[in-house]
Amino acid sequence: MTVNRTVFGRPLRSLAFDVLVSGVVALLAVAAVVSQPGGVPATLVGCAMAVALLWRQVHPSAVAAVVAGLAMVQVIAGWGPLAYDIGVLIALYSVVKYAERLRDGVLAGIVAAIGVVLAASQTVGNAAWWAIAIYFALVTGGVWLAALNVRTRRLYVLSLEERAATLEREREAEARAAVAGERARIARELHDVVAHSMAVMIVQADGARYMLDQDPETARAAVKVVADTGRQALEEMRRLVDVLREPSPAEPPATAEPPDDAAVAADPEHRRAAVAELPALLDRFRDAGLRVRHTVTGEPAALPPGLDLTVYRVVQEALTNALKHAGVGASVTVTLEHVADAVVVRVVDDGHGRPPVGPAPSGGHGLVGMRERVGVYDGSLVAGPRLAGGWRVEARLPLPSTPGTEVVAA
Repeated sequence: MTVNRTVFGRPLRSLAFDVLVSGVVALLAVAAVVSQPGGVPATLVGCAMAVALLWRQVHPSAVAAVVAGLAMVQVIAGWGPLAYDIGVLIALYSVVKYAERLRDGVLAGIVAAIGVVLAASQTVGNAAWWAIAIYFALVTGGVWLAALNVRTRRLYVLSLEERAATLEREREAEARAAVAGERARIARELHDVVAHSMAVMIVQADGARYMLDQDPETARAAVKVVADTGRQALEEMRRLVDVLREPSPAEPPATAEPPDDAAVAADPEHRRAAVAELPALLDRFRDAGLRVRHTVTGEPAALPPGLDLTVYRVVQEALTNALKHAGVGASVTVTLEHVADAVVVRVVDDGHGRPPVGPAPSGGHGLVGMRERVGVYDGSLVAGPRLAGGWRVEARLPLPSTPGTEVVAA
């Protein structure tokens, strides 16, 4: 395990390296205090450069300005180039590498070029001043280009790290969205299973209690419907929980063909409610007291599993609402209309049923759930009261343009 220690808000290794660099510059200044021109004052200038270099990574532009000012003092004093002037090159390297804007590095390079000319003019030797200036320029230019190269690589690494962090944040956001979508899917399934079954059971239980003394046979039939509905709800709940408990399947190889939706739908362990089961659903509502009439128009087409389930759930929710609000004895017409590019589900009740013994539950999310399911397929849902009485629900679900490509709104 790596422990990143900090001192004064800076990484310990980085601070230690800067102390070492500053120590070298200070040592060069102190070691030549007797032999170098300027003596003690020149040594103090060199030590001041060394102290300034301690902040070369944190404030590179300010450090470069301070070091340039101290170097100008050296030029004005006429001491000529000294050993500790390596601090000038270190400051130049730092401002090019660490400054937020490359413009500061360019300005530092221009100042260094002027300093090269001034230093060459004060150098004592047998060589011509311009030859010395070329030598100083080559050294200074090499330091500047090396710093530019390191800066480019540093910024590239930082961009890769930022891109990786962005991708990680996007993955986390997608994971949160997937979890939220899964929760919404589970909530819809639980609502479809529980709300439908409980509505039927409540209506039948109230009817059985009301008819217990007057007509025991009718009450007995109602209790049987309650038991059958409860068993079916328990079976659907068990199936849903089993699916939730299944571990996530391993990703198939890249060369493997995608699974067949029809095969998945036919698997008993993954079986979903479908349009083929509508007659059994309508029979249960007839047993619950609704007078249901079912008509199919057009040529039925094979629906993808997700769309098949959506049609079933829309009919189930509409009939549940009719039982709860229109009451027992209401007439309901369920129509499935197959057209060229869509399937239309229409459920209409007359509202003339026997009012429920107790008040109908309120605050449900049935219409919201239907709109969400229909919206997944870019469909439309119209639900509202009829002028002649009763309620009308109509959903239009476009068929997928390409077979086998659909979004499953389970």
